[in-house]
Amino acid sequence: MGLLRPSLPPGEVFGALAEFATPAELYHACEGVRDAGYTRWDAHTPFPIHGLERAMGLRASRLPWVVLVTAVLGAVSGIGLQGWVSTIAYPLVISGKPFFSWPAFIPITFELGVLGGAFGAVLGMLAFNQLPTLHHPLFASQRFERASDDGFFISIESWDPRFDAGRTVDLLRRLGAQEVELVASSSEPAKPGDATTRATP
Repeated sequence: MGLLRPSLPPGEVFGALAEFATPAELYHACEGVRDAGYTRWDAHTPFPIHGLERAMGLRASRLPWVVLVTAVLGAVSGIGLQGWVSTIAYPLVISGKPFFSWPAFIPITFELGVLGGAFGAVLGMLAFNQLPTLHHPLFASQRFERASDDGFFISIESWDPRFDAGRTVDLLRRLGAQEVELVASSSEPAKPGDATTRATP
């Protein structure tokens, strides 16, 4: 079950969850969280927001390198298998052609390269995103259910070096959050005094 659950920070609080009214407010809030020096946090939106990765300060993904390596391995295995069959396992002279007739090997080499890249993309994405995840502390928040509909959220994990419950909540409120909630690490609800704070008008 360890692979089906995310790595959780120690303690009773998973982190802070803040809701924003519009994509623009979320975008500027991400810039504020980034500039504040937080490193273990994420933005949750029901649809892609152009440029959000820059606002979050995300580095380029490592997934293209995984796809490149697996595609090359697939292509090399394809041409290697065909070369071994034609020159070692079953060396047959066909129409006077040499045993290693590489132009005839190109279609299979290309197809196995594509197949290897596809496997690398899927498996690499699952690994980098720690999927499949059957449970996450954020799922216990009823407000977070809107993240797949019309809600815009930022979550900051408690194991971020700069995380402090009070200061982090205050920062999110200053950045324009409508609601800020401290999410418990387990399925048990957070303490009544820490559960939710409303942004003052």
